Amino acid sequence: MQEKDVIIIGAGAAGLMCAISAGGRGKSVAVLDHANKVGKKILMSGGGRCNFTNYYAEPSNFLSHNEHFCKSALSRYTQWDFIGLVEKHGIPYHEKKLGQLFCDNKAKDIVNMLLDECSNVGADVRTHCAIEQVEKTEQGFLLTTSQGKWQCRSLVIATGGLSIPTMGATGFGYDIAKQFGLTVLPTTAGLVPFTLTPSLLEQFEGLSGTSADASVSCNGESFRENILFTHRGLSGPSILQISSYWKPGDSIQINLFPDIDLFQALKDSQQARPKSHINTLLAETLTKKLADRLTDMWFGDIKDKPLAELSNESLQRVAKQCQSWSLKPTGTEGYRTAEVTLGGIDTDEVSSKTFEAKKVPGLYFIGEVLDVTGHLGGFNFQWAWASGHACGQEL
Repeated sequence: MQEKDVIIIGAGAAGLMCAISAGGRGKSVAVLDHANKVGKKILMSGGGRCNFTNYYAEPSNFLSHNEHFCKSALSRYTQWDFIGLVEKHGIPYHEKKLGQLFCDNKAKDIVNMLLDECSNVGADVRTHCAIEQVEKTEQGFLLTTSQGKWQCRSLVIATGGLSIPTMGATGFGYDIAKQFGLTVLPTTAGLVPFTLTPSLLEQFEGLSGTSADASVSCNGESFRENILFTHRGLSGPSILQISSYWKPGDSIQINLFPDIDLFQALKDSQQARPKSHINTLLAETLTKKLADRLTDMWFGDIKDKPLAELSNESLQRVAKQCQSWSLKPTGTEGYRTAEVTLGGIDTDEVSSKTFEAKKVPGLYFIGEVLDVTGHLGGFNFQWAWASGHACGQEL
């Protein structure tokens, strides 16, 4: 039997940060993970360079049934606190765009930093440790694992969501919540590519890998970044962002010319370049391949006519189609490629200050397992750092 003040299940971003925070306060801490190495999602994030936080992280960048829940932790451990830790360890980083911070070298720099900090506070980090049973005792909790029995006063669940099961993601955290009578809200894949109908995919054949700067809207939300055509449908940052607000059956609206009044631009071109064709003008903003394909799909009846021969109605039709293209996805690629899981443990069950379950003294939940989901761009890592640190300060 091994005894610790605190046992954290899950050696990802939130779990390791919690261990550092609690260990720094003199608590004896063990971090147990069933995987063969720690921080797998950290290592694969940001194309292997880890988008570890965002300059502009604030509560409005997060989705939850309780929009106020994340405010406390985010205010107590900010992006500037984590940036300070990165700088303390001499890790070079850069802003890519929109406040997104990435390692100059490898994501492993962040994992090594966290492990160094864990070592400094004496936290015992174990891999290949499967949790077989969790029981509540008078002293706290008793864990039966593949590495023997462990006992602790405080148990922290930091096992993440269901996204990317090939990285070892499971529903373990939700199962523990249900075991102790906590409400778990329905979960769905978030920050995930859309799939399209076979007929649309046929029309887009050959466009896989083509991208375009666009504004994408759904259910009152809008994001402006690239969209990317794939062999299954649509991806790219603005598609991933809007996917968190999309529900099955919803249409999305895509504006391929978000910076201009396209009708007026076409009218001006009609005067200045009357012999030009629609696809030529569209190709000045879109790739030629995409401009030609969309012209064939939407404007076949006028594609061979010079602008001088086009009526105002035709130009308005071109502008409307390109600036409010309505598209109904058939679904998403699901957890297989989703970056996050929407939904999870109801935050009404957990203290926003301590992250302790209100019904179960000594049991804590942090990170993605909770019903808190950030936008794309380093926000989900900031939630992991903030919730892990805040919880560790209360253990």
